[in-house]
Amino acid sequence: MNPTQTRLIGAVAAAALIAGGGGYMIARQNNSAPTSTPAATAQPEASPNTVTLTPAAIKAAGVAVETVEAGGLSAEILASATVTAPPQGQAVLTARAAGAVTRIFKRLGDPVRAGEALAIVTSRDAAQIAADRTSAAAKATLASKNMARERYLYQQRVSPRVDLEQAVAEAEVAAAEARRAQLAGSAAGVTADGRGVIVASPIRGQISSASASLGAYVQPETELFRVADPTRIQVEAAVDAASAPRIRAGDRAELKRADGTIVAARVRSITVALGTETRAATAVLEPTGGTLRLGETLTARIYPSTANTSTAIVVPEEAVQSLNGRDVVFVRTGSGFVARPVTSGQHSAGRVEIVAGLTPGARIATTGAFVLKAELAKGTGEEQ
Repeated sequence: MNPTQTRLIGAVAAAALIAGGGGYMIARQNNSAPTSTPAATAQPEASPNTVTLTPAAIKAAGVAVETVEAGGLSAEILASATVTAPPQGQAVLTARAAGAVTRIFKRLGDPVRAGEALAIVTSRDAAQIAADRTSAAAKATLASKNMARERYLYQQRVSPRVDLEQAVAEAEVAAAEARRAQLAGSAAGVTADGRGVIVASPIRGQISSASASLGAYVQPETELFRVADPTRIQVEAAVDAASAPRIRAGDRAELKRADGTIVAARVRSITVALGTETRAATAVLEPTGGTLRLGETLTARIYPSTANTSTAIVVPEEAVQSLNGRDVVFVRTGSGFVARPVTSGQHSAGRVEIVAGLTPGARIATTGAFVLKAELAKGTGEEQ
């Protein structure tokens, strides 16, 4: 084979190698193309700081949500409070005369109407009151008839005018005595037969205390029943002496119940003097919503209108959780909650200021925020 033929064969072999290599590269590209398609259509993963929960699951977990507002710790006053009855919302019932309890018509918890009888106390004093009433009425009738007779005799010029004037005066005295006896009988609640006195409620409501027992001998000052009107309540909050001067009538307040629910309220009044035992002023609050029960203990949060303005946001300490070494709060979203890093400030009485990371109007988890942290830690593997 001559040199020319050798070079030709080499060129053909080189071209075949190049063609084979190109085909191999095209085949690799064709084979790898399908594997790239799913990656392009894959769904993005959820953020590691989100907790997806339905409203039903949030309620079942006991997570409470609160809307935050601007205002530092100086913009609110915390105080312990108790639900009480105003003067017109509660009545203490006693017998108006000493005697034995012979009939009881109502029991603890029963509803009552204003003027309704709860019990009857048989009493000798009641009999005496009834006798005095009857006697006074009879004397008044007799004096009235005597006055009419004297007026007739005077008109007939039989008796002098002085006899008529005396008869008129006696009739007026007798009528006044009859009215007094009648009012005394009504005030004592004497029964129609005059044997006892009726223990009646002056207000409508519910019997909240019943200590009357059949056959028991009671004195007029003995408490037999206590009636409270559940629709007439007020809240008394014990405010420390330093904070009391900042409170004014009409200031906004919030009442937190034991289950974490919030009831809106307004300040009705604040006492000037301090309690002799508590050394605290009493702020009287009127709830503007919700249902409270007499005797219930609450935490009152009062927002003085004279407070200094602040851009800080105050939240319960339980709302701030530690996650990956940072303070976070859980902000409510459409599908659950998202952990948002915040910068906390000073703490006081279970409250903490958020100076950065949170804006007014945000809805955050307060009670039960630790449940959300635990749920989030399951996905990240963080130790709680």
